[in-house]
Amino acid sequence: MSTAELAHSEAIAKRPKAASPRVLHVAEDAGEGPVVLLIHGIASTAATFMHLSHLLTPHHRVISIELLGFGESPDGTTYSIEEHVDWLERTIRSLRLKTFTVIGHSMGGLLMARYARRNPNRVERLIMVNPPIFLDPEDIGDRTERLAANAYLRSYQFLRANKDFTLRNFKVVARLLPIKGALVVADHDWEPFKRTMRHCIEEQTTVSDVGSIDTPIDIVYCSTDYLVLNSAIRLIGRFRHVTLHRLRGGDHLINARVARSIRNVLTHRAITVSMVE
Repeated sequence: MSTAELAHSEAIAKRPKAASPRVLHVAEDAGEGPVVLLIHGIASTAATFMHLSHLLTPHHRVISIELLGFGESPDGTTYSIEEHVDWLERTIRSLRLKTFTVIGHSMGGLLMARYARRNPNRVERLIMVNPPIFLDPEDIGDRTERLAANAYLRSYQFLRANKDFTLRNFKVVARLLPIKGALVVADHDWEPFKRTMRHCIEEQTTVSDVGSIDTPIDIVYCSTDYLVLNSAIRLIGRFRHVTLHRLRGGDHLINARVARSIRNVLTHRAITVSMVE
């Protein structure tokens, strides 16, 4: 980890955080310029963006928000997509933001697609990184891809139905990840994980949300990320306001190379970074 990345990962918000318990935790608020919101995914925290945020703060105001039930944010009740977005709306209003760009990692991109649908005049641009867009297997004509979608659905359901197995294995995986805090599931946050998985990933409405807005959307995804369903990416890429950016290799996390590619997409520069580890 570079000195800049280490210093940035340890920094806390430079502006006062809202004290209201009805808003989410703002993990970082740094830099000056056009606003970029960073929204992490399920079973994660703002640590997801450790390699990215310091690349953006020289020219942007970067605000990282932790989702309901995760990190230092409050707990919710149903963890439906509506409840998640309600909390995001209140938090963003508390920051007095007018318009902004969003970079949403994994499920964070799905939630912010719904946010953009509900708030079409606020989101100037949405960058979705490795989004786990999921299609109903019955809606997929190709047999191979239908089987793949069914496998995704069964794996999600298995994780929800087997708490001990999931917690035990997530703990092992978390220890191996280079970004600490990128995967956090323990007994005390099992309910947020389980309910969010069901309502926001398995029962997602991302395709219709994206199709209902005109907000420019960039999808940055790694070719070997096992959580990205290629049939769904191809489908959503047909919308005229969606641009796909396929990175060679890589996995689900935002490592330093992926971070540079996201920065280049944000600043409309060509992606030239090799994704081969």
